[in-house]
Amino acid sequence: MARFSFVTVDVFTDRRFGGNPLAVFPDARGMSDGDMQALASEFNLSETTFVLPPADPGNTARVRIFNRRAEMPFAGHPNVGTGWVLAQQGRAKDGKLRFEEIAGLVEIEVGDWITIAAPQPLSLGPEMPVELAAACAGLEPGEVLTRAHRPVSASVGNSFVIAEVTGEALTRATPDIGRFREAAKSYTAMGPNRLPLYLYAHDGARIRTRMFSPLSGTVEDAATGSAATPLAALLLSLTNETEARHELVQGVEMGRPSRLLCSAHRAADGIRAKVGGRCVPVLEGTVEL
Repeated sequence: MARFSFVTVDVFTDRRFGGNPLAVFPDARGMSDGDMQALASEFNLSETTFVLPPADPGNTARVRIFNRRAEMPFAGHPNVGTGWVLAQQGRAKDGKLRFEEIAGLVEIEVGDWITIAAPQPLSLGPEMPVELAAACAGLEPGEVLTRAHRPVSASVGNSFVIAEVTGEALTRATPDIGRFREAAKSYTAMGPNRLPLYLYAHDGARIRTRMFSPLSGTVEDAATGSAATPLAALLLSLTNETEARHELVQGVEMGRPSRLLCSAHRAADGIRAKVGGRCVPVLEGTVEL
């Protein structure tokens, strides 16, 4: 049997058992696709990452990201957490890491915070009917706000339906899995068995968020960097500003408070976004396959 080492870290937090937990295999050479998917399902976290040698030696690594059911092209807290783990191993050069992923190259800045740049500029897909978004979250249509934008698919490497709701509705939202299944039959922008819904509410200088994706195995996520980045980019697109910064809070209702710092700026190819946070190590171990 082959033995593979792993570590787990809590991401977007400065205290253990907060934030979003992540399992990282820093050297996954010799694993099959099936092994990776089985391990991601076994860990039963929102994502697990597997680090492989890069195709381009100028990059740090090839990073594969799996949720409980499928491989993902890009994700936020897996990149922040994997960046922290590899930085601890001394693999950063001049405070930088570069990860090859399905969605493109992810550039990472290493410091007190780990900050990742999303691999693609903002792209918008079809709007979701307000009634559909509200039903999925157990809300009334009037609790979904449309003063700035309607619920819409947005991506900087990984797509989410983003919807603004009232603060009270955000606290009370509860995913209805049956409604998600029904909604996925008519709202097919993200393919079968995938309909991640990212809700947000302005709360003074901060933004509170929650993310539900029961069809991909994550009923609720404690911190979603790959949704925070398109949100920051979307909000900038609604203004005439050249850049913007936001502090996001997520996971509070789950008892795993997370803090994410996001920024977006206008670039030559569109609106680009970054997200950063802290990490705390939790577990180390080995797996035999």
